[in-house]
Amino acid sequence: MLPPTSILVGHIGKLFWLRVEGRGTFQDSVQVKRAFQRIIAEGIRDLVVDLERCPMMDSTFLGTLTGTALNLMEQGGGSLSVLNANQRNQQLLTELGLNHLLELDVAGTAWPNERLEACAQLSTCHEAKANCKEENAQHVLDAHQTLAELNQENRGRFRDVIHFLEQEVSGAQPAAT
Repeated sequence: MLPPTSILVGHIGKLFWLRVEGRGTFQDSVQVKRAFQRIIAEGIRDLVVDLERCPMMDSTFLGTLTGTALNLMEQGGGSLSVLNANQRNQQLLTELGLNHLLELDVAGTAWPNERLEACAQLSTCHEAKANCKEENAQHVLDAHQTLAELNQENRGRFRDVIHFLEQEVSGAQPAAT
């Protein structure tokens, strides 16, 4: 059994740092979304997602990052930087088109002064996870719809998932395929 994922957060001046320690999945994505929403509401516009200790991300987690990047754009700017992504995570970000929305630091040169300070100051994220099955299902649906809106390839990739989740959220029984 895999150890549970930890989400660590911290402020370095006007920068918000979020580190994923473990797999970035739907189970932690509501917590991440709430942390980003809170910090953006406080006026912080430079966000970092540190994936150094994150071996993989699922589509819901990726959709959460996408929604955050789009939210920053809608609110007049800011940046969402992804640091220390392994090859697999870089490939996912690129294949889904997220590299056009966020800053993917492949070279490891972004935020050089803040990196060490951030690592020393991170603490456990205290934002709540999903409160119930329905909230989680709605979040997973929203994340996949956000990914599907990015490009035509994503629409095809996530069409069936979105259809299934729409039925689950509406209370209808999913049709057998």
